[in-house]
Amino acid sequence: MRIDDEVRTDLHTRLRRIEGQVRGIQAMLAEDRECRDIVTQIAAVTRAMEQVGFRMLASGLTTCLQDPERAAAEGYPIDEVERLFLKLA
Repeated sequence: MRIDDEVRTDLHTRLRRIEGQVRGIQAMLAEDRECRDIVTQIAAVTRAMEQVGFRMLASGLTTCLQDPERAAAEGYPIDEVERLFLKLA
């Protein structure tokens, strides 16, 4: 499934930001920070990761809809992409 280059760049940026958030959570644990603060950050990372997945699949789905025969030949028929999308939901 082809992912647009602009989307790929955006995904890398988002993942680097998430990586920083995870490091922040590790630091919070080391500093014995309040549980509710750590949970809040974990929830933010979880939402951010979901957005990465949805953004990636939305880009791929667009490609699949533009050329469904090619997508199917590459192993990504529309129903498979739908299943991937639902895994994130």
